[in-house]
Amino acid sequence: MEPLTEKQQQILEFIVECLRENHPPSQREIAGHFKLAQNAVYQLVSYLKKKGYLVDAGGHRGLRLSEAYVEELAETEGMPLLGRVAAGEPILAEENVESYVTLEALFNRSKDTFLLKVSGDSMVDEGILDGDYVVVKSAARVGSGQIGVVLLDDEATVKRVVVQKHRIALKPANRKAGYKTRYIKRFDKDVRIVGKVIGCIRTDIR
Repeated sequence: MEPLTEKQQQILEFIVECLRENHPPSQREIAGHFKLAQNAVYQLVSYLKKKGYLVDAGGHRGLRLSEAYVEELAETEGMPLLGRVAAGEPILAEENVESYVTLEALFNRSKDTFLLKVSGDSMVDEGILDGDYVVVKSAARVGSGQIGVVLLDDEATVKRVVVQKHRIALKPANRKAGYKTRYIKRFDKDVRIVGKVIGCIRTDIR
């Protein structure tokens, strides 16, 4: 899409924010917000339409984002989060889109956060299934009773970690399978806590 001037970008961002709050702005409101003459706002909005960012649905609150720009937002800002679904409108209509969410934003991603694919069914009673992705915040320690990722002889395992005086208990969560709790020495050189599980993502819903 055609590049925007600084002022055009500011106007567009204001319109996007208003639409996300389900309040399509009038040109008078845009003018009041930016302390501009209505003629200036009319011209700026006309440029945004000409460049393919906006379309006019009619009426003094008829400004809407173009399909092309909605798709561009989805690519750069993540998947649309629907606040509601209005009758008679396409489900992904701008009126229904509350915001756009990326995994980074959803889990407050920082440099010390990573994904780990789960292998096995030892944590199914905690809602963590084989093939899921757990979101892990790197940490050398986790609170006793929290779910963590532990490195055992270079193999990562996801378990509930219970810290005891001289040992650490790695508790599975699969009563049906009858997996046993594993106990390891707290300072065993072949054992290392690498992080705390802060989320779980399932990509295969059956």
